[in-house]
Amino acid sequence: MELHDHGLASDLEMMRRQAAERRQVLRWLLAGAATLPLIGCGGGSDAGATAASSGTVTVPATGACTVIPEETGGPYPADGTNTHGGSIINVLNQSGVVRSDIRASFNGATGVAAGVPLTIHLQLLNASGGCASLAGYAVYLWHCDRDGLYSLYSSGVTAQNYLRGVQETDRTGNVSFTTIFPGCYAGRMPHVHFEVYPSLAKAASASNRIKTSQFTFSMATLNEAYTASGYTASVRNLAQISYATDNVFGDGTSLQMATVTGNATDGYVATLTIAVYG
Repeated sequence: MELHDHGLASDLEMMRRQAAERRQVLRWLLAGAATLPLIGCGGGSDAGATAASSGTVTVPATGACTVIPEETGGPYPADGTNTHGGSIINVLNQSGVVRSDIRASFNGATGVAAGVPLTIHLQLLNASGGCASLAGYAVYLWHCDRDGLYSLYSSGVTAQNYLRGVQETDRTGNVSFTTIFPGCYAGRMPHVHFEVYPSLAKAASASNRIKTSQFTFSMATLNEAYTASGYTASVRNLAQISYATDNVFGDGTSLQMATVTGNATDGYVATLTIAVYG
């Protein structure tokens, strides 16, 4: 695997050229944002999920909010903090890692992860600043494929780096990722990992992360999603685990349960509001 020491830096110039246009569009959208429904901290509301799925801007919550729990990044972060096969695994400094659609591999790898379509909408709020939205922060997000395998680490997909990507929060603290619904592997409830960084530039190094956590999905969503083709092993593994026995979600899921709309045929939209100390 070829690493590029300044891969993320090279992506920044392209992102900056696009930023002016994005900000202008957001200004137009925000002109009418006051009429949109609010999402609180934690999983949010069904109305908020509907707004997110239609691409509208969510008004940030104000007042008090609870910081999402710190959780392990697990053994497959690919953020430069561990090794596999004697080599440091790090996608954060690879060209192309800044992207919203994370289904395909990048930077020379060509694999594409198959599975039920999933759009993830996250909003970052400042728990130490009246729950105001955190603009200009960055989120690195990763998860397993429908077979429960992690790119770059699991046998059979070590040459792939799909289902990993970085996005910068917009003016309202929002980021979106297009991906596939993750499978359930033995011993863990299905989940998505993420790290929060104070800026896109600082997302080039895991030493700058200010929060590492995970989120999950309701049993109703999981049971429905796993009726889709390719998730047979997930049905079996899910039957042998629960939130209560999971080593991450065993202490509760109130702040880590995404609100989900959609179905296993057309795909899902998952929405979560995340409070951190900005």
